Amino acid sequence: MRTGLVRSDIEGKIRDIVRGLYDVIPSGVGSSGAIPKLSNSEERRLLQMGAKWAVENGYGKESDLDFIEDRGVFKGADPSVVSDTAIKRGLEQVGTLGSGNHFVEVGVVDEVYRPEIAAALGLTKEVVVLGLHTGSRGFGYQICDDYVRRLLKASAKYKIDLPDRQLACAPITSPEGKEYMTAMACAANYAWVNRQVIMALSEKAFCRALGMSEKTLGMQLIYDVCHNIAKVEEHEVDGKPLRVVVHRKGATRAFGPGHPAVPEQYRKFGQPVLVPGDMGRYSYLCVGTQEAMRSTFGSACHGAGRVASRSRMIKEMQGHDLFAEMQARNVFVMAKTRGGLAEEMPEAYKDVEVVVDVLEMAGITKKVARFRPLGVVKG
Repeated sequence: MRTGLVRSDIEGKIRDIVRGLYDVIPSGVGSSGAIPKLSNSEERRLLQMGAKWAVENGYGKESDLDFIEDRGVFKGADPSVVSDTAIKRGLEQVGTLGSGNHFVEVGVVDEVYRPEIAAALGLTKEVVVLGLHTGSRGFGYQICDDYVRRLLKASAKYKIDLPDRQLACAPITSPEGKEYMTAMACAANYAWVNRQVIMALSEKAFCRALGMSEKTLGMQLIYDVCHNIAKVEEHEVDGKPLRVVVHRKGATRAFGPGHPAVPEQYRKFGQPVLVPGDMGRYSYLCVGTQEAMRSTFGSACHGAGRVASRSRMIKEMQGHDLFAEMQARNVFVMAKTRGGLAEEMPEAYKDVEVVVDVLEMAGITKKVARFRPLGVVKG
């Protein structure tokens, strides 16, 4: 999201903003309470409607839908194939931030590489932005857990040899494959709602911290994109158009210019591709290319990638004053637990600048803008 503010407008207020975000967005494992507990029937409605449910319930505005992948709804979602356990876990977690690498980050545009594209996205140097990474929470996790068990049996049934149980699968046209896709659609719709609600809560936190109206703040969604999802798409294979299932794990769409799935306002330039880095350096906004359509099924990475495991980071960060170390980088951080912060220290990640340079050299994306973090909320 971008705001109508520049860095000087929030000078001396970053701590107030981050504390405000931390107070209004429940975070961490099992967190709940962002909105009143849903009824079972209302959750099922949410799972079918996606982001439009959030807008109809006062979280964001209708125009947001134009800047969400697939307008925030994965069609064909069927709550009847979702377990009661998953439904129960989802009732209280809408509008909550997960643990691990999930975050809400206040940043500023500190570099613009392609001014014409950046202007189309509403970005210039010094503009204050808000980045958000979270998904379908315990609801999606439970769906995954349920279907890994089911698809392990299906793999044996269809005589599919698995090198790893996490690769459990079934033919897409099989009953098991079809039911998984409809259950996964429910998780995607839940995730879109979750992010939409958090965006609305963040807007209110900004306004309270800065003592200004929503109109003055001018927060606008740039783009909301999926990751860790399978989609049926048409791509060119051996010179011919073919419908395929593209499963992007730790990856996101990077559709090129002219693609009808790209919002009309951005279509001339290609789909926005968000590549978060660690909380001490940078994050990037890029756009997809025609080369990505040819070489990666219109896909790019969705993050810098780890160089150290979570357990290793917890061990290595023992005795460190993590909050002071982040403050020394001019980043104010609030986190649910010290262990959670230790897992996500900058040293755990590759340098995202190198990652996006490789993407650009490969022709998969083009750099548009770089964001520098000022304040972060971690689950």
